[in-house]
Amino acid sequence: MLTIYEYPTCSTCRKAKKLLTENKIEATYFNVKEKTPSIEELQHIIEKFELPLKKLFNTSGLVYKELGLKDKLATLTLEEALKLLHENGMLIKRPLAFDFENDILLLGFKEEVWEKALF
Repeated sequence: MLTIYEYPTCSTCRKAKKLLTENKIEATYFNVKEKTPSIEELQHIIEKFELPLKKLFNTSGLVYKELGLKDKLATLTLEEALKLLHENGMLIKRPLAFDFENDILLLGFKEEVWEKALF
């Protein structure tokens, strides 16, 4: 089953949800502002999908800019960066969708990428 961390008012997240709903794909949704992925989940995503840490960050987001992470991110340890993501869901690129069993990881929403991964 697909797990999705989203921000309900985000237009990109709404587009992803619409695609899944129209195609009757079940998913478990979490409001990333209220419930963030665990540090273990984030670490597993990085390891399993060989994902560069920066890809998990919403680099165009207000919180990312307010914290000056453009300049600081490279100096953080993996543990520090994962803790930041876990403590502030608005730092996470969204929607963040994954299914470890079926080797699916989707960050952000590009319809053609989602369709290729899910259909």
